[in-house]
Parts: sequence; structure tokens; C-alpha cells
Amino acid sequence: MRLWSVWWSCVERLRPAFSRGRTFLWFAAAVAAACVRPDLAGVTSFVRALGLERACYAGFLAMFHSAGADPDRIAALWTRTVLARLDAFLLRSGGRPVFLADGIKIAKSGRKMPAVKKLHQESDDNTKPEFIFGHSCQAVTAVVRAAAGHFALPLACRIHEGVVFDSCDGRSQLDRLVEMTLALGVSAPALLVADAYYAAAKVIRPLLAAGWHLISAARMNAVAYRPPPPPPAGRRGRRRVYGEKVRLRELFDEIAAFVEGPSPIYGERGVTLRYRVADLLWRPVGIVLRFVLVIHPTRGKKILLCTDISADPLEIIRVYGIRFKIEVSFKQAVHTLGTYAYHFWMMAMKPRSRESGNQDVRSEPRAYREAVRRKLRAYQLHIQAGVVAQGLLQSLAVLQPRAVWRAFGSWLRTIRPGVPPSERVVALSLRNSLPQFLADAPEEHSLAKFIRRRVDPGRAEGMRLAS
Repeated sequence: MRLWSVWWSCVERLRPAFSRGRTFLWFAAAVAAACVRPDLAGVTSFVRALGLERACYAGFLAMFHSAGADPDRIAALWTRTVLARLDAFLLRSGGRPVFLADGIKIAKSGRKMPAVKKLHQESDDNTKPEFIFGHSCQAVTAVVRAAAGHFALPLACRIHEGVVFDSCDGRSQLDRLVEMTLALGVSAPALLVADAYYAAAKVIRPLLAAGWHLISAARMNAVAYRPPPPPPAGRRGRRRVYGEKVRLRELFDEIAAFVEGPSPIYGERGVTLRYRVADLLWRPVGIVLRFVLVIHPTRGKKILLCTDISADPLEIIRVYGIRFKIEVSFKQAVHTLGTYAYHFWMMAMKPRSRESGNQDVRSEPRAYREAVRRKLRAYQLHIQAGVVAQGLLQSLAVLQPRAVWRAFGSWLRTIRPGVPPSERVVALSLRNSLPQFLADAPEEHSLAKFIRRRVDPGRAEGMRLAS
């Protein structure tokens, strides 16, 4: 009962994002099902997990396609909830909370799914194909401290390419990522960590204007400039903006300029790396940035970029080393939560070729464009429901670890003291305690009453809950 009480205290704060109470309860039920379902077969698994009547399948579909739910508003309220409940556990650097951003490509075979396009994959894993047909998403997560480690708690994720609605909309994925990040309503100052793809003026300038800073990687062929020398006395004319050109890769040749230090990267003990700091002008933004060149004994060479020139170089290395946690979060979202396991077809859509790029609907009738928007909103809402569900599992692991283990009711070969339970463990604990929650919750509890009225006692899952 304790787990579900904390769970509900977080979910009910999302109510203002819905125009109708009934739509909110369907969304809350979807999030509950995402937290406890043992399989990831789309909306059908929601119905099975909660033991609901078969008519509830249509109810979930109607909710995901409803105009009465605002995914962006849900993300902002969810972020506010996370920052309030987990404030003491947030990773901070220089007093700023740390957030991670990255993209994920989700394979979709449907030829009648808006925004599905041919996507290129860059991966060292030779089991992954070079190209896939699917959705391209971008996500933002908060970094939360858990015992001696960290995890990336998802805040928002959106499909940011695939459909062209307006010729005047020239926003790139970078523009949309920054807009999504700042729309979360995080009070500045804050720190965003991302890979080299996001080291661009389109990201840095709006972040700095909002009081944020960025840590990212820089490409090995990146070029910067030293500050210009002072002009000779009495010389007239416009002062130079840039001084000597510096190819950052060539700075690795000056070994004497590097200093040694213990690796601050998580999980590395007894590892010594060499690094060098260079504060240089970067032409894309026209300001001085801090570049940290790193030589790692096993990982090779890396160039890091930070917009805060007062940041300690070892701290920049440490924070960037946590970036991989968002990849772990993506893996859990795909394999444990089913965040991207939606299968919403658009029957009126013209079939898409597997070689297609962006879907251009500018010349299509208004009704067709609105149908595409409606289907995209359904995808976004399903993704945001998975984001909230995963964040709830992680939050319970941090806030209620003892209650999680008490309700676990199963066996693990090794349970390490001080290590928070995984998303899968928390999900099993919630699944085990769901019947007690439905039985003990007050009659006026809106979600419990909503689920109880729709349980099908003729099915195994429903019988378990009804009994």
C-alpha cells in the first residue's frame, strides 16, 4: 500500500494537463499498467496487466488520441514533480542540476505510420543494421544519485522529425531539442550534457540566454582561435575579432602541456589520465569556450567542450563520463517499460516506401494533415506515459527501497545492500502489491475506483484483483 500511495501522490500532480477528469484517469491507468505489465504487447498488455474488461481497449485508444491531453504540459508537470520530490538526490555540478540529452531511433515496420522514415544508425555494434525504418526521437533526463552510482531519470521524449507540415517551419532537431528542454520549466542555472552532435550554435546560444551551460564533446577536426593580440598603439580601423587559428587535434602533439590526474570517471579506480585545458574562441558562437583535451590509457583521445570557462577540467571530465547513463535509460525504456511499443496505424494514410525520407503533407487536404497531427499526438502521449512510468519506478527505488524489497516477493541471487532496486524489481513489487492497493484504497480514491469498476473477474488477472 505504501508504494502505491507514493506512486499516486506523484501521478495526481499531472491532473492539470488534462481537460477532463475521465481522460486523466485513463492516462493514470495506462501509466499504472506500464509499471506492472509482464509483457510489452502495446495497449493489449495494458488491459491484461490490470485485468480489465475487453471494452477498455477502446478506452485506452480513445485516450491516446484525445485532444484533451497535452503531452508538453504533462512533461512540464512531471519535471516539476521530479525536481520537488528528488531534490536531495539530484546530481549537481557547480551548484547546477545536471541533465542529459540524446536521441534514440525506434524501428517501426508500419508503412501507414506518420513520421516513419529511413534512418541512419551510427553504432559500433555490428549486429545493428546501418539503416532502419522508424521514428527518430530526442529525450531529456535528469541525473539522480543513487547510493554510489547514478541513473538518468527521463523527463520528456518527442518525435522531432519525419513530417513536414509547413514550409515556413525551418526548425531543426537541435532547435526542437532546446525548445523541449527549456519548456520543462527548470529554473536556471542548470547544466545540459550531450554528445558532439549537440555542440552547435543552435544549442549553445539559447541555452546561455536562458542561464544554462553545456558540456559536450567536440569533433576531432574542430577548429578554434586564440584571442587576438592588442592592436598597435595609434593604429586606426576595426579591431580583429579572432587571433591565431588552432586545430584542436594538433594540440595533442604538445605532450609537455598535458598534466596527469586520477580519472574522475564513474567506476574507474587506479586509472591515471592526462588532460590539457585550452580556453579558445569558437567561431560558431563567437565567444570563448573551455576545451579539455583528454588522453585516456584505454579509451584513447577525446576533446570536451564546456561553455563555462571557470569549470574545473576534472569536473568536466567527470560529468561528461556520466552521459552514458542516458543510454542505460533508453535500454530500460525499450526492454522493461515498452515506452516505444505503440502500434497506432492511420488507415487513411498513403503507404510509405521503405526508402522514404520526411513525409511531406503540405499539399494534402486540411483534414488529412489534422489526421496526421492527431496520430503523432497519440505517439507522443504514449511515449510520455512510458517516460512517467519509468521515472516512477526509479523514484520509488530511491525514495522507498525498503518498501520495494518487502513487496518484492521473489528471489535474486545477489541483493547488494545500499544498491537501489532496478526498474524491473520495482515493477514486480508494484505488481505484487496492486491487489492490496485496490482492496485497501478508500472508496473515494478516484483511480482505485476507476480500475475496480472495470476489472473482469472472468479472467485470471481480473480474478486475482477482484478476489
